[in-house]
Amino acid sequence: MNLYFRLLWVILSSFFKARIENVVAPNHLNLRVFPTDLDTNMHMNNGRYLTVMDLGRLDFILRTGVLRAAIKMKAIPVLSAAQIRYRIPLHFWERYTLETQMVCWDEKWVYMEQKFIVRDGKKAGQVAAIALLKGAFYSRINRETVPTAEILQAVGMDEQSPVFPDHVLQWHDAEKGLRDYVRQPQFPDKNSDD
Repeated sequence: MNLYFRLLWVILSSFFKARIENVVAPNHLNLRVFPTDLDTNMHMNNGRYLTVMDLGRLDFILRTGVLRAAIKMKAIPVLSAAQIRYRIPLHFWERYTLETQMVCWDEKWVYMEQKFIVRDGKKAGQVAAIALLKGAFYSRINRETVPTAEILQAVGMDEQSPVFPDHVLQWHDAEKGLRDYVRQPQFPDKNSDD
């Protein structure tokens, strides 16, 4: 992450915002496109979206208390997969809202959705980009992911996952296919008779 001033702002402002009690409710950060976010086409760089999304997830885990619980468990947040779809460009100085939402989870992974929503002008309310993410907390002590239920219980949340939406299930299957593909040997075994 290289958005140091915005990172500091998210951390400091989290102390003055209400705690997030409902993990499946959308969480919002109001942001603006800065000159350092632009590419040569003079709109927000496609890679910058992914970096800005870190800010939304940080705000979420700070305000739910999940980060504090994870630190006590000596666990760190890890991202396993992400997919983003760009719809309309965000231009210099344009204001937008980053909406971060925990959509569903299983015993190991949390599935989140993040949306960039235009705040002003003719396109106000439209989604500029949407991303799906799969992440967890990794225990440095046990060298494995911390069960999702354990993380939620540590912050006083004992909720069951909502039903996986169809678009998340379809993405999950595609992501699993890609995971299996990269596990295949790329070259035949030299000792093989084939």
